Amino acid sequence: MKKAKISLVKKAVGLLRQDGKRPDGTTILPWSRGKPLAWDVTVQDTYADAHVSNTAMETGAAASLAATNKTNKYSQLSATHIFSPVAIETAGTWHHQAVELVQELGRRATIITGDFRETTYRFQQLSVALQKENAVLFQNTFTAG
Repeated sequence: MKKAKISLVKKAVGLLRQDGKRPDGTTILPWSRGKPLAWDVTVQDTYADAHVSNTAMETGAAASLAATNKTNKYSQLSATHIFSPVAIETAGTWHHQAVELVQELGRRATIITGDFRETTYRFQQLSVALQKENAVLFQNTFTAG
């Protein structure tokens, strides 16, 4: 967002749901159609017992379910915001809405910087962050002794 010069607020107080939940962030200025963008990120374990039977049958099944759940969770925001769920699986599969958001961020950053590789950079940065967290989680599965 910084690279594309997009002002944002993390965990915006005004977007609090009745249960105390709120999306991870929102843009301050309109994103599209006169509405600001709100997003919420989730990373699903592709190999978790709850997902493995579905992810074995369909690539991205866990990310798709997570995106649907996030969209339903924040459905009341549709009157005032454009909501984008960012759902990714630990095996690296991205939900199409997450891909579209990163592509749009890359496009907007390219307009600012003139570097057509901005979208590629965003995907690389996020993929490396996912790999680092996967390594931490994997390491935590080992027991001492």
